[in-house]
Amino acid sequence: MRALRFLPHVVASLLVGLASLPAQRPSSWRCAHVLAEDGASWRDDMVVETLLSNIILVRPARRDEVVDRDFGERWLIPGLIDLHTHLLLQPYDLQKWNDQVLLDSDGLRTLRAVRFAERTLWAGFVAIRDLGTEGAGYADVDLVKGMAEGRLRGPRLYPATRAIVQRGRYGPEPNDPSVKKGAQCVDGVDEIVAAVREQVEGGAAWIKVYADYGYGPGGSVAPTFSLDELQALCDEAKRLGRPVAAHAQTDEGMRRAVLAGVATIEHGAGGSAETFALMKEKGVVLCPCLAANEAIVAYAGHKGPIVERLNAAKIGFQRALAAGVTIACGSDAGVFTHGDNAHELELMVAYGMRPEQALRAATATAAKVLGADDLGAVKAGASGFVVLDADPLQDIAALRRVRAVVREWDELNPTGR
Repeated sequence: MRALRFLPHVVASLLVGLASLPAQRPSSWRCAHVLAEDGASWRDDMVVETLLSNIILVRPARRDEVVDRDFGERWLIPGLIDLHTHLLLQPYDLQKWNDQVLLDSDGLRTLRAVRFAERTLWAGFVAIRDLGTEGAGYADVDLVKGMAEGRLRGPRLYPATRAIVQRGRYGPEPNDPSVKKGAQCVDGVDEIVAAVREQVEGGAAWIKVYADYGYGPGGSVAPTFSLDELQALCDEAKRLGRPVAAHAQTDEGMRRAVLAGVATIEHGAGGSAETFALMKEKGVVLCPCLAANEAIVAYAGHKGPIVERLNAAKIGFQRALAAGVTIACGSDAGVFTHGDNAHELELMVAYGMRPEQALRAATATAAKVLGADDLGAVKAGASGFVVLDADPLQDIAALRRVRAVVREWDELNPTGR
């Protein structure tokens, strides 16, 4: 009871201390063109007001008002999102995939990833879903922790950690269990379920599964897990509150993954009209990874049977688009240069999307896949935006002309101007 006598004095001291702190004042950012919430039109001469880590108001500018930052005749859009990256990889024309997995330490690859993360952010991508460390264990979770501690700068990262693949189907040296692998190899329902639990315990925000992959001397692509096995994986992931992304290039691999309950299909080049219709019915999103296919063909000198991979990707994308499948930006960056993620959207437009559809794929659509209400639109409650020097609704290549990235109200200026 004696201690209670001191309570009013403690409260009074706290109030005096709070009163002495500087009041938080909203910051104001003016721009000639701000993307409307419909993602297809502009609101002209607008001011975005921010406080702490969020937008609190988007309003018309007042005549002669003084703002904290005036971007002038530029275009302000939501921060971009890439749903398929590999920060722990560097482009294959710099170093072969096998050599990265077998010869480089996880530490070296993580140091590279720090640089790749910053490069991705400076390109306007404020969030990424990193779909597998390719043999680097839980290094992507360490990157998340490092960003939370302020030790490195990069996009918000949704890690998938190790990924899950059928034993004997993934390299290096698929049939030699003594050789380090680029994913967690399992066989049968018990091992599948155990791998899901292990990866969630390790920090996975998403579970990635290879629903098909190459096998044998010729590397023919065929389904991996049975429908029952994929169902067990999705059921356990759902029980633990984790959505599933499925690498799938064949029609049967895609069909099984969709029926099992995955949230997204990665690649999807071989989908039939029937399977794309099933995806639309189930609300499964396609991340086509067009830029990675183009890069792989380029690395092969545009020669040999690998060229067909690019043709198949284009046809599959156009078939999905015609079927009304929801398509999101997923580039597979890491196969090609980090920071060049916007090339995925350029290819989407080249293959038949309108610019506003491609922009939506990397903003509102991708944000919905992540369940991130604070991403995808310039609106109250959003957590950042990007300023461009040109209009991406006229030319999607304008996404490369980033003037500023504003996130948590730290303005990054990639141009140095």
